[in-house]
Amino acid sequence: MRTINWGIIGLGNIATKFAQDLLTVEGAKLYAVASRNQQKANGFATKFDVEIAYSDYESLASDPNIDAVYIATPHALHKAHSLMCLEKKKAVLCEKPFAMNLSEVDTMIASAKDNRTLLMEAMWTYFLPHYQFALEQLKKKTFGAITKIEADFGFKPDFNLESRVFKKSLGGGSLLDIGIYPIFAALSTLGEPLRVDSKATFFDNGVDASCFIILNYANDVEAHLKSTLTEKTATEAIFYCERGTIKINSRFHEPSSVTLISGGEERTCHFECHTHGYDYETRHFNDLLRTEALESPIMTFDFSRKLMRTLDLIRHQIGLHYE
Repeated sequence: MRTINWGIIGLGNIATKFAQDLLTVEGAKLYAVASRNQQKANGFATKFDVEIAYSDYESLASDPNIDAVYIATPHALHKAHSLMCLEKKKAVLCEKPFAMNLSEVDTMIASAKDNRTLLMEAMWTYFLPHYQFALEQLKKKTFGAITKIEADFGFKPDFNLESRVFKKSLGGGSLLDIGIYPIFAALSTLGEPLRVDSKATFFDNGVDASCFIILNYANDVEAHLKSTLTEKTATEAIFYCERGTIKINSRFHEPSSVTLISGGEERTCHFECHTHGYDYETRHFNDLLRTEALESPIMTFDFSRKLMRTLDLIRHQIGLHYE
């Protein structure tokens, strides 16, 4: 098996989790990391026994020994850093949201095609065993067709204007950071909606605090979605069907359990996972790279475009403009 040499650009919390899980992936090696802060890069490299720690992203993108780059920088930088790597023929796994808007996403996809280089949005939830199980139950219509979806994601971080989460210029706020997960739950099961109705509340600095979204589908099917940075919520995804309910339990976006409810009976299915869960998308990406694929058949360009198009529409409706 060909070993895939990975580089990581942006060394925050999510990059740490990704690196920890990468250690469990056979045929993968974390070869280099990059931060604008050399001390931070050195510390990260030492922690994960990485050979090279760069103090600039361009050097990592130019390293001839790197096969794939995981981009974990703030949302507003995803496009620039993806293009930089794609132009160097480095396969790119870019954190979600893919970019700031559909125009940026289209530019990234065009670059991947022009450079004949693999690109994928890192929507890790799609690849987790519990989510794949739920999708299979819904696809088989175990309890009939979906009649309604309820999904939410909420937590209350310390309000800090210096934090990326609260910076408009970096795409901060609940919608792009966590609202993308409930929207993903709807689009991955019902597809793109016919109509979107949304409203929001805002912090004093103009960053969206909470979003309340209804996606409307044919036959009066609706997805009721919520994201918030003002309170901790159940963070579940519930799919009501004609003859029962499929509920992905708390923190549905990460390794979780699935409860099947029908006829007054409940059965909860558990899925063994000894990692944060980022290794599943990484294995998929490595397989694509080894077979010289240019696009994921699961997290497709078309799906990423639909996801971002829906986010753009919501932003327009709630009057959210990034600086």
